[in-house]
Amino acid sequence: QIELVESGGGLVQPGGSLKLSCVCSGFASWNYAIGWFRQAPGREREGVSLISGDGTTFYEESVKGRFAVSRDNARNTVFLQLNSLKPEDTAVYYCAAGPRTMVDLRQSYFGYWGQGTQVTVSS
Repeated sequence: QIELVESGGGLVQPGGSLKLSCVCSGFASWNYAIGWFRQAPGREREGVSLISGDGTTFYEESVKGRFAVSRDNARNTVFLQLNSLKPEDTAVYYCAAGPRTMVDLRQSYFGYWGQGTQVTVSS
């Protein structure tokens, strides 16, 4: 069955870095767009970044220049490198699979979701 499992979250100080992983199974992730989303306490879930099936990347404005998405097809895994973290980046981060040519983060198009990994940025 299709499964996405996130890992790599944790507690980090402002300015620090984390690398999140999204291990995919039951499907070839390179044939899908893989999106990263986050939900902070009391807020709606929002899109962060994605990598499409052809490698096109997209970033939400507030993370441009700080976050980087990549994929390792041999490991069927997508990564999200989080740099220069801020307290406002604190959230549960989710990965999700959507249509191969997706280049935006409309959540309704992403049909398969992971369980999330907590990122907390605090001193």
